[in-house]
Amino acid sequence: MEYFHSVRLYPERCKACVNCIKHCPTEAIRIRGGVAKITESRCIDCGECIRHCPNRAKTAITDTLEDIRQFQYNIALPAPSLYAQFDPDVPVEAILAGLLNLGFDDVYEVAEGAEIVSAAVKDYLRRPDIRRPAISSACPAVIRLVQVKFPELIGHIIPVAAPVEVAARIARAERSAQLGLAPENIGTWFITPCPAKMTAVRQPLGMEKSHVSGAIGISKIYPELLKNLPKVLQNAPPRRATWAGVGWAISGGEVAAVGEVPLPIMVDGIHAVSQMLEQVSLGKLHNVDYIEAQACAGGCIGGPLTVENRFAAEYAMRQRLRRIADEDRSRGVRPRAKYREEDVGLAERRAIEPRPVLRLDEDILRAMDKVELMEETLRRLPGLDCGACGSPNCKALAEDIVQGSASETDCMFKLRERVRDLAHEMFDLAQKLPPSLNKAAEGEGKDPDGK
Repeated sequence: MEYFHSVRLYPERCKACVNCIKHCPTEAIRIRGGVAKITESRCIDCGECIRHCPNRAKTAITDTLEDIRQFQYNIALPAPSLYAQFDPDVPVEAILAGLLNLGFDDVYEVAEGAEIVSAAVKDYLRRPDIRRPAISSACPAVIRLVQVKFPELIGHIIPVAAPVEVAARIARAERSAQLGLAPENIGTWFITPCPAKMTAVRQPLGMEKSHVSGAIGISKIYPELLKNLPKVLQNAPPRRATWAGVGWAISGGEVAAVGEVPLPIMVDGIHAVSQMLEQVSLGKLHNVDYIEAQACAGGCIGGPLTVENRFAAEYAMRQRLRRIADEDRSRGVRPRAKYREEDVGLAERRAIEPRPVLRLDEDILRAMDKVELMEETLRRLPGLDCGACGSPNCKALAEDIVQGSASETDCMFKLRERVRDLAHEMFDLAQKLPPSLNKAAEGEGKDPDGK
């Protein structure tokens, strides 16, 4: 299978520092030949390697403003986390107007899609026949983590499209009807905080094709957007999303928007999510109703394609949310509660297939033999998980050895043992002489009388 990945490697920048292999949640990276190698089938585009690479050898490929020219009409889909990149005194309306000034023909807030998804999730959680805990489908990196590392939990994922897909579908349909344009002539562009969203556009899970035309990283668009913010709000598009949708930008915002969840869990940060999913897999959280899981620390405001410090962004967003909530109350505006099943993707939702990345062999008997060999190899390794071998830990090295992509002497401690043994053997050999020159062996072969 061919994979698309937004996360890419610049080999010439890589210094083989092993930071990336130690932080990858799916052990998708190895250091071989002095350069990092990404295993495509294991990569979930969470961006952890981008965060932790001191040499900027990892990057994320997203679309650009130039790409919107391929469509006759273009709609910007700003993520709620985009608002957190600006001072709370900058109104949402100004940010939306700034996007129009960049060349988009219209804007549709993804926060509106989040409100619709919140209503659909609330109804879904009322069903008695669902598998609990139900896992949010909003974060594509989390969905791919389940697909790769916890395939037994795929049935727990809520079969509702992500807010950006809902927003793109509705925006395109509305503008197509209003303008008389064919849907294929309307581009929908997500302003994304993370590379996983770009991957979800190019290679979606749970649907045949994404309703989003492309994704442009916040960090890529921010400098120009900052320069194009209007000084006055005359003719600026109004904010239509309420506090409920905008709050999806931060951890806990999703649960707050869904509301009425008796036993929810909110977890952010891909490693914390992985630990939580492991507990679900072990059956320890069966009483939990709903899990809001976000790959980035703090939620989408902590995405690797954002520009503001995560803590500063969270502070700014909480201030903004208070102001929006006050405005909504004063205007008597409430979050959207009605939706159509086709808008949230229930009608077209497909089963997510597990990704067989840990398969040792196609033949079950050979695979079992390899498991035994891997365990035997692991017992011989030091168990220090230092990463100096180029694999993230000793267990991963044992797997690599069995698969033929590494050798036991890649471990520096095993290599030292081997060198030491060779040194002793060479020393012993150096003490030996041929029988013709070995005077110490001169008396050998004689009887006691010297005959």
